[in-house]
Amino acid sequence: MLPVQAFGEPGKMKDYHYVGAAEHKFSPYVYNGGTVLAVAGEDFAIVASDTRLSEGYSIHSRDSPKCYRLTDSTVLGCSGFHGDCLTLTKIIDARLKMYKHSNNKTMTSGAIAAMLSTILYSRRFFPYYVYNIIGGLDEEGKGAVYSFDPVGSYQRDTYKAGGSASAMLQPLLDNQIGFKNMEGVQHVPLTQEKAVQLVKDVFISAAERDVYTGDALRICIVTKEGISEETIALRKD
Repeated sequence: MLPVQAFGEPGKMKDYHYVGAAEHKFSPYVYNGGTVLAVAGEDFAIVASDTRLSEGYSIHSRDSPKCYRLTDSTVLGCSGFHGDCLTLTKIIDARLKMYKHSNNKTMTSGAIAAMLSTILYSRRFFPYYVYNIIGGLDEEGKGAVYSFDPVGSYQRDTYKAGGSASAMLQPLLDNQIGFKNMEGVQHVPLTQEKAVQLVKDVFISAAERDVYTGDALRICIVTKEGISEETIALRKD
């Protein structure tokens, strides 16, 4: 027990003691915020994220995009604990190189999703604190989106949002792309131009309400020609 002295009456010192053991806590996880989003179309896929890296009310970086290019037809959106994001993407990159050298071909988006599921499940007792969304083209050249939970369960979607502002983005995507709970609405195919504009609109709206989302928006557009990137500014406060 360590005595701590404090002032009591004027001119006099008073002794205080901590009774019992002091508990020191350590957490291996830190939440660094950020939002990722993926949308699949007929012959394209879009993966987008903001570039803010924060902790609590501190901003560590304003240029830290969460979109990771895996192959010429697959992009990974990864948010959560930035340290686990870096570790996981390094493991995925190494596994992709091993596959390329062993099979002399590039892994498909569906195969990458299955591989990522096994990687996450192998760490189920000490999970990677990350929210992953894969966007790319499947074997038929159609857009595909795969969403994951931290322990490897995944499914194929048409659109998905993850991260700190996902609760704001997902209902808007349900309305604009999924036409959920809407009557008498014609379901028109989603064009690439409309999808890109919609992604910009939802992130601009999210940056107004979520302090962990902002600074800039990085958009990766996957088509049969390859991957193109676009960056637009968001709120910086």
